[in-house]
Amino acid sequence: MSGGTQLVPLILRRGEERRLRAGHLWVFSNEVDVGRTPLSALAPGQPVQLLDHAGKILGSGYAHPNTLIAARLVDRGGHALDRSLFVHRLNVALALRERRYAEPYYRLVFGEADGLPGLTVDRFGEVLVAQATTAGMDRLQEEISEALDRVLKPRSLVWKNDSSARTVEGLDSSVQVRGLPVEGPVEVREAGLVFAADVLEGQKTGWFYDQRSNRDRLAPWFAGRSVLDLFSFAGGWGLRALAAGAGRAECVDASARAIEAVRANAARNGLADRVEAQVADAFEFLRDARAGRRRWDVVIVDPPAFIKRRKDFKEGALAYRRVFEAAMQVLAKDGLLVACSCSHHFPRAALVEAVQAGARHLDRQAQLLEFLAQGPDHPIHPAIPETEYLKGALFRVLPA
Repeated sequence: MSGGTQLVPLILRRGEERRLRAGHLWVFSNEVDVGRTPLSALAPGQPVQLLDHAGKILGSGYAHPNTLIAARLVDRGGHALDRSLFVHRLNVALALRERRYAEPYYRLVFGEADGLPGLTVDRFGEVLVAQATTAGMDRLQEEISEALDRVLKPRSLVWKNDSSARTVEGLDSSVQVRGLPVEGPVEVREAGLVFAADVLEGQKTGWFYDQRSNRDRLAPWFAGRSVLDLFSFAGGWGLRALAAGAGRAECVDASARAIEAVRANAARNGLADRVEAQVADAFEFLRDARAGRRRWDVVIVDPPAFIKRRKDFKEGALAYRRVFEAAMQVLAKDGLLVACSCSHHFPRAALVEAVQAGARHLDRQAQLLEFLAQGPDHPIHPAIPETEYLKGALFRVLPA
C-alpha cells in the first residue's frame, strides 16, 4: 500500500450513518463530528476510515475538507484504497460489460454505480480514457493506472482530466497519456458502423456511449424517413439513422470540430451522399428552418445539460420547452420527436410536461411512444438518484 492510501479516522455525528447504511456513498460536511475529527485537518482527497458515532467501522473512502460532499465511501469492508481493491472493482465492472457487449467499446466504469466514486473510464478497444473528477480519485491515479494495466493491458491510457467538475474540487485541468502515444482520433464501433472519437481534444471522453442503446432501440423508426439531428456532436444519431434506412439526414452542431467529425464519419461509412452537416446554433437553425418551411419526418433533440444546478431549474426548463416546441414546428404532419435531457435535475416527468406544453401551444397532439434511458454500461445506483441523469422519450406529434 502506498503512503498516499494511509487511512485516518473520520467520525460521523450521532445518527448520521443511516444514509450510508441504506446504500448511499456520500457524507455531507454537516454530518461529520468535526469536534472529534476536524475536517480542516484533512488534505483534499485524504483516504479515510469512516466510523459511526460509537466508533464502529462503516468503511473506507476519501474526504475533502472544502466541499459540500465531505467524504465518499469506496469500500464497506474498510480495505485500503490500493491497487488490489481497484483490480477487483474493475474485474466486476468488466464482467458486466463483457456479458452485454460483443466488442470492447463501452463505458467500463461509471463512478458510484460501479463502486468507484469520482472515476469514469471509457474503453475504445486497446485505448482507455479515464477521468478523475474528485480529489480522492485524482490522488489515486497511479494505483488506478496500475490496476487498469493489470486487468486490460491497454495500448494507451489517456487521463482526460479536463472536466469542469474538477474545479469544485480545486483540481487543475490536464490531459496525459500513459503507454503508447495517441495520434489522432481512435476508433469506435457501433452497430456495424465505424466512427472516429477525438479522445484528446473532443467533448467529454470523446464519445457518448450513454445513448447507444437508444439508437439501437429507435432504429426501426428511421427507415424511409428524413431525419434532423440537432446537437449532433460527431453524428451518432444521424448516421445511425441512415444506416437503419433513413432516406436523408441533416446534422447540426455549434462546434465546427463536431461537424468535421460528422463529415469524416459519414465518408468512412459510405453515407456521405445522404447526409448534410452544418455548423449552426440549434435555436437559430430551427428559426430559419421554420421560416423556410422546411420539414423532417424525425427530429432528434439531444442537447447538452441546460440545468447543471438545482437553482437553474426554472431557466433550464424553459430552454428545454423552447427547443422541443421549435423542433415540433419543423416536423412533418405525422412526425416523430426524440426529446432528450442529460440534466439530472430535469426529471422525466418534467421532460414530458415540456413536450406536452409545447404541443398544446402549437395546437398539436403528442403521443408518447417509448421512454429512453442511459444504457446498461451506465448502471444506476438505486440509492443515489444522481446516477440516473439521462432520460428521453419518443413522441408522435399529430395535428390537433
